[in-house]
Amino acid sequence: MDQPSNPRIYVERTLAIIKPDAIKEAKEIEDIILKSGFVILQKRMLQLSPEQCSDFYADHYGKLCFPSLTAFMSSGPIIAMTLARDNAITHWKSIIGPVNSIKAKETHPECLRAKYGTSELKNALHGSESFYAAVREIKFMFPNSVIEPFPSREANEEYLSRHVNPILLRGLTELCKNKPLNPCIWLADWLMKNNPNQPLICDAVTVGEDE
Repeated sequence: MDQPSNPRIYVERTLAIIKPDAIKEAKEIEDIILKSGFVILQKRMLQLSPEQCSDFYADHYGKLCFPSLTAFMSSGPIIAMTLARDNAITHWKSIIGPVNSIKAKETHPECLRAKYGTSELKNALHGSESFYAAVREIKFMFPNSVIEPFPSREANEEYLSRHVNPILLRGLTELCKNKPLNPCIWLADWLMKNNPNQPLICDAVTVGEDE
């Protein structure tokens, strides 16, 4: 089969963890992962120390569940996997379902946490919450990973809406008003002149003159 013509096409990644309470169901869970269109790029079984769990769940520090969470996650082996596919983070989160497995059995009975989890703490599976969380968590579990620094779709949209769209909209409005013969050149020139990030040039002031 021919390789894709553009090898730089990025496929989103997320971290999945099969937790100690579901480790006996690992083979069945992995089959579901593959049937859901994911590629398992990396996989390892390991047992974290309480200190490593504290580092991994650092954003939970201070919450009432933190001691129980670190104790549970260090109580037995886990399987960490780097999963890849389009929209991997959101898709994996939708498959595993709500955090609380008991509530998930009522609201999302088809999800994996409803099937394999038994409580809010012992909920069988982990999935990264965001692009940046996925990058950090994959590097934590697979320290030698090389992750291409491509932002998520949400990060792209936020960047454009904050830094590009406002000035571009002004430029396009002026373009429509002027209707130049060479619109691309005109717009490029307008953007250069109206770049909000360029330094302001003040009029020269002669030092020492009497006011």
